[in-house]
Amino acid sequence: MTDRKMQTMDGNTATAYVSYAFSEVAAIFPITPSSPMEELADEWSAKGKKNLFGRKVRVVEMQSEGGAAGAVHGALQGGALTTTYTSAQGLLLMIPNMYRIAGELLPAVFHVSARALANNAWSVFGDHQDVMATRQTGFAILSSSNVQDAMNLAAVAHLTAIKSRVPFLHFFDGFRTSHEVQKIETLEYEELDNLLDKDAVKAFRDHALSPDHPVHRGMTQNPDVFFQMREAVNPWYRALPATLDHYFGEINKLTGRDYAFFNYYGAPDATRVVIAMGSGCTAIEETVDWMNTRGEKVGLINVHVYRPFCPERLIAALPKTTRKIAVLDRTKEPGAAGEPLYLDVRSALYDLAAAGPGASGFAVLPLVVGGRYGIGAKNFSPSDILAVYENLALDVPKNGFTVSIDDDVTLTSLPRPREDFDPAPSGTTACKFWGLGSDGTVGANKSAIKIIGDHTALYAQAYFAYDSKKSGGITISHLRFGKMPIKSSYYIHKADFLACHNPAYVGKYDLLDGLKPGGRFLLNTQWNPEEIDKNLPGDMKRFIARNGIEFYSINAVKAAQELGLGSRINMIMQAAFFKVAV
Repeated sequence: MTDRKMQTMDGNTATAYVSYAFSEVAAIFPITPSSPMEELADEWSAKGKKNLFGRKVRVVEMQSEGGAAGAVHGALQGGALTTTYTSAQGLLLMIPNMYRIAGELLPAVFHVSARALANNAWSVFGDHQDVMATRQTGFAILSSSNVQDAMNLAAVAHLTAIKSRVPFLHFFDGFRTSHEVQKIETLEYEELDNLLDKDAVKAFRDHALSPDHPVHRGMTQNPDVFFQMREAVNPWYRALPATLDHYFGEINKLTGRDYAFFNYYGAPDATRVVIAMGSGCTAIEETVDWMNTRGEKVGLINVHVYRPFCPERLIAALPKTTRKIAVLDRTKEPGAAGEPLYLDVRSALYDLAAAGPGASGFAVLPLVVGGRYGIGAKNFSPSDILAVYENLALDVPKNGFTVSIDDDVTLTSLPRPREDFDPAPSGTTACKFWGLGSDGTVGANKSAIKIIGDHTALYAQAYFAYDSKKSGGITISHLRFGKMPIKSSYYIHKADFLACHNPAYVGKYDLLDGLKPGGRFLLNTQWNPEEIDKNLPGDMKRFIARNGIEFYSINAVKAAQELGLGSRINMIMQAAFFKVAV
């Protein structure tokens, strides 16, 4: 454990905590899954919480995301450090103003809980389609892979934007990071204030529109000067990498971490390397450890800075033993030669080849293939990751592949090599809860994981899977805790404890799938022991007997009624969980 203050929170809270410190105005229009960031900023402002400038943030809710972006633009022109929070179609509505904000070198920071876009259907779940639609706007793009990154890199985004005048889009995966609860180290406002460039803040305010020094902005330009003026922003973007390096270094000093444009993880002499960004990277790290302890030579490049894309830094981060690279994109661009990150990596390697023999440091220039994963929040499991590395082991790896789906139409899918391995560190306890939307199961589990995280020495993680109906639909809560940091950014498939809060699921779902031998199963039911024996499906009883499962039952409905809780069984089930599993 670290000596820094530890707190259990989700990615939205971690980001909002930092962005509030640096913001004077927040122009908002809530949209799932970014809404909690906006709600927290509004709540803190209403309670009088102070930012780094000793004032509460002025939170203004507009009539649409386009209006919020316009308000951000106007507030920045007026000399107020301004932020917003959004995702999906909301981000697309902000794009016209993003061009203007970047073109005018205004230090905005947009925090994006990245989400799928509506195309063949509507999806409120996470991927990178929205962020990839903004890469041409001139915003720098910074990617966080987990809740800890969301706090630390949010600070890098604000500090660098203020110093460099280049606006930032800081993003993390919707739901998988935005709503995942983790025990993390927190940054103190005093520490952030010490890093803030006060001269840059003053210069920004002095540059604001004012009747005391009138200027002409937002003019129309003709062909004689527009091109020249468009190129005039180049010096700021050329200076940006050095400013990012500086603030990465400052955050690294505070936290003991090693943030960079591209972070390598894995064997120093790896021959097969995956390049990715977002929450999939933590699961890949876990699988890399599992593979390398078994004699493999594999690694990962975690992309933190996507714009500006710096090929020379990518090349420097790659082990010179690399022979094959798989680039994973969490988006799809129909009709393109490949997805965006894949094309950027291919371009970097092409430039390297053009430099001539010996210039690269590689004995053989690596082969690059690309694939898609996690679109619409499709679960990205260790088996999928293993499939990617095993594809790279082939003489001719498949290009343009997909993982975690069975594409029986265009045959892009990689086969899953095995389903039975669990790369999580030994000693990690995994718990899975089946509930009904609005029955209190999710709320109780959020409370439980915060109790474990904030009041024990254990690391803790919780993630909550919903269907689109949310209230009234099925919920599955995934809780993990243990002595080692938790990187498992995927659904629990090997559980030590399993609880079913809704007896109607018995016989309807394969509730015990993945429960480890000797695991514990808790069922909320009004059945007495004789009725349990009669109503439990035969395959469930066989699984319990053959795997030595400890089976517990409780009539939480009756207990809640007797205690005056009505139909709310969540507190009863939480108490039972602590009794049985912890």
